[in-house]
Amino acid sequence: MSKTILSVKNLDVTFKNGRESFTAVKNVSFDVYEGESFALVGESGSGKTTIGRTIIRINPASAGEIAFDGRKISGVIDKELDTYIIRNIQMIFQDPMASLNERATIDYIVSEGLYNFNLFKDEAERREKVFKALNDVGLLEEHAERYPHEFSGGQRQRICIARVLAMQPKFIIADEPISALDVSIRAQVLNLLRDLKQERGLSYLFIAHDLTVVRYFADRIAVIHQGQLKELAATEELFARPLHPYTKSLLSAVPMPDPDVEKDKKLIVYDPTMHEYETDKPSWREIFPGHFALANEKEAAEYAAAYR
Repeated sequence: MSKTILSVKNLDVTFKNGRESFTAVKNVSFDVYEGESFALVGESGSGKTTIGRTIIRINPASAGEIAFDGRKISGVIDKELDTYIIRNIQMIFQDPMASLNERATIDYIVSEGLYNFNLFKDEAERREKVFKALNDVGLLEEHAERYPHEFSGGQRQRICIARVLAMQPKFIIADEPISALDVSIRAQVLNLLRDLKQERGLSYLFIAHDLTVVRYFADRIAVIHQGQLKELAATEELFARPLHPYTKSLLSAVPMPDPDVEKDKKLIVYDPTMHEYETDKPSWREIFPGHFALANEKEAAEYAAAYR
């Protein structure tokens, strides 16, 4: 088994507004291995982006622990570790239109991290790093002198990726990186991310709501609903043997390319009120090797029996 680069254990994230509070993430645990693409999939409001923002310390963890590269990074940390996290964990945000400074040139945008951490010895080296980052994402050196409004949505997202790559991180959180892009551009960006992973040995936490996308991109998939993980397995294992009703609901919503199959397909609607427990409450269980689901004892037996 590969080395664990990121470990999330029993994570809770609660937001408070005066006397009111809302727990967006409840007792979430998972590991991401070095060189792995790990996907977190769920509907809007499920807590997946909150987890990503908590890992990079935008949101504080209310309970539990997050460790990166063997060092605890949740809670109070020293300045040295904070600098290490910023340099080695970078995030690609969902909206490329909103995540770039319209008044700055692409040269400055890609260089911002280099300036903040003094990652160059002279102006020539800085420019070389900027040009390399732009070339790595399929942009030209001449683009460095332009402004974000001069680019298409797909090109803007490539600029966001170049800004991340300039920092030479070990771990990238990609938060719905293609959802704001045209369909024709999505495959280009996904292929780019896959190529960069192979070339640089990167590890990804890929946040998405589309199972067809993560099937192409991810090594393992965790399914999240209402702040709780429902299922976790290797990608093809999850598609071959979905266990939790919510996973089956997501899979049933995936469009099929064959119109005859699509016409006869039955949509499974997940009703969380049907899975409320007074006794024998569910826990995180390994149903098959490496395949986990949130289930009580009776449900776990039913899941295992369904694929005998």
